[in-house]
Amino acid sequence: MTIKISHLADLTPAPQERLWHSCPHPQLPIVATCGADKIIRIYSLLNFTSISSITGGHKRSVRCSAWKPGSGEEIVLATASFDATVGIWKRWERLQPASTSVSQDPQADDDGDDILSATGDESEDKDDWTFAVVLDGHDSEVKAVSWSSSGSLLATCSRDKSIWIWEDLEDGESNFETIAVLQDHQGDVKCVSWHPDEDRLASGGYDNTIRLWKEDIDDWSQVACLNGHEGTVWSVDWETPAPSGTGTNDTPGMPSISRREESLRLRPDTGRYEPRLVSCSDDKTVRIWKRLSDPVISTPQALDNSIRSTIRPNSVEEMWVQESILPNEHDMSIYSVAWSKVTGLLASAGADGKIVIYQERRKLDCRSGGELGENAAESRRDTTRTDEQQGPSNCSTETEWCILSTIEAAHGVNEINHICWATRGGQKTDSPIQEILLTTGDNGIVKAWILKTD
Repeated sequence: MTIKISHLADLTPAPQERLWHSCPHPQLPIVATCGADKIIRIYSLLNFTSISSITGGHKRSVRCSAWKPGSGEEIVLATASFDATVGIWKRWERLQPASTSVSQDPQADDDGDDILSATGDESEDKDDWTFAVVLDGHDSEVKAVSWSSSGSLLATCSRDKSIWIWEDLEDGESNFETIAVLQDHQGDVKCVSWHPDEDRLASGGYDNTIRLWKEDIDDWSQVACLNGHEGTVWSVDWETPAPSGTGTNDTPGMPSISRREESLRLRPDTGRYEPRLVSCSDDKTVRIWKRLSDPVISTPQALDNSIRSTIRPNSVEEMWVQESILPNEHDMSIYSVAWSKVTGLLASAGADGKIVIYQERRKLDCRSGGELGENAAESRRDTTRTDEQQGPSNCSTETEWCILSTIEAAHGVNEINHICWATRGGQKTDSPIQEILLTTGDNGIVKAWILKTD
């Protein structure tokens, strides 16, 4: 049995210019897209049609957008632009789904059941969005924007080599306060991503590094610098524990792919779930990183020479290692990588127009005395990780990443600038949660894909 990446639908209508990014809402079945024409378009993921648009806030291309989590009845969207500003947009009228039934045929007519409420053509609907505030500070193009899991902090990064962290004061006046400006990167900062549960930030950039940031005694500082990539780091994403009740993907026609046992990611000292980090690069590789230990107080003399940063004396340092290099499939730069919250699958896309899906598989290697045999040690590759914990039967748990499925020329001859997982259905009804992939192309089209058995 093989898994096939099947085209489900295109988001319509599509702009005629390059698109950079798509951002699914964390709760609602909607997605925001942005690109060269400076327009942010909102689409329904139930029928893949446009339901709203946002215009007039930026003077140059909009590079990235991010929905604020946990904003209650108010919908809040942050946008990052090449005009060096970040926009905060608000809407009080909720884009609630009128029906959560999900049709496999996006063209099916269900008498409007799949249309979100508060619809209307874009020209009528765009005025429902308020340009609440513009965040100034960066000296050059803003490349990415990301909200923390609590929704209280916003991170932005720029071509000016800096990362800014802003705090939403939530005072009813849309006021934001700059709480940190981080300048350890030695080049254009391409991406930022918050830890799924903690106020911990990951960034990647033109200096080929991934950097981890955390607040320590009211001061934000770098806690780790990950070296390994041999080209620009375009994208990073955190592993996330599967939400309750979503241990498998209930997509019709797609076999259930069980999540890895989350006990493998529990720290033996604290029992807490420890997510890994995935990254992709100009060097055509996808890599996975993991943290080895709790933070320790480090002096400048104790810092590894490879960590070139402005870590201040007696700062907190974390130990991270490269766990895996995934099987090589891409022929050109990889621009985007995404970790599924439902299945644990990884998806990557980039300049070669390919979509690649990776799956982590477990191996059980039992040895008398609990030692790995010589052959097993020799068979380890960069794509294999070994869990240090031994079970009661002296079993060592190994996993390796394999390529589950690929598709070439997903957007014809055009590059794919972004890939992400999204869910639709399953909201307050008995309908299953359906996980799909969204790819954003240079041709101005966002395509929806689904994994099926062939």
